[in-house]
Amino acid sequence: MTAAVEMPRVQECVVAACSYNHTNDCHAFAITIGSPDHAHCHTFIEMPAVRGGVDGGMTAQVGACQRADCRHNEQLECHAPSIKVGPDNDMADCMTYASR
Repeated sequence: MTAAVEMPRVQECVVAACSYNHTNDCHAFAITIGSPDHAHCHTFIEMPAVRGGVDGGMTAQVGACQRADCRHNEQLECHAPSIKVGPDNDMADCMTYASR
C-alpha cells in the first residue's frame, strides 16, 4: 500500500471551472484519474457557486489511476513525481498521462 506522503501531488490544475480549483491549485484531498479509454480527472466537479476541498495550503494528491496503459501507472497507483491537470472538451484531463 502507498502511504499518503508518497502519493504524487497535483502540481497544477488550470481547469478554472472545477470547484476544487483555487487559483490553479487543486484542493481536493486526493483525485482519481482515468477510465479505460481516457485520462479524465474523475474528481472534477463543476459547481460555480461552490468552492470545495481542504484549506490551509494543502495540495491534492493522486489517489488512484485507472489508466493501466500509462507509463506512470503501476498496479493502479501513479508513480509520476507530480501531475498537471488541464482542460479537455468538457472535462479535466491528466496532462502527464503518457502511453507505454
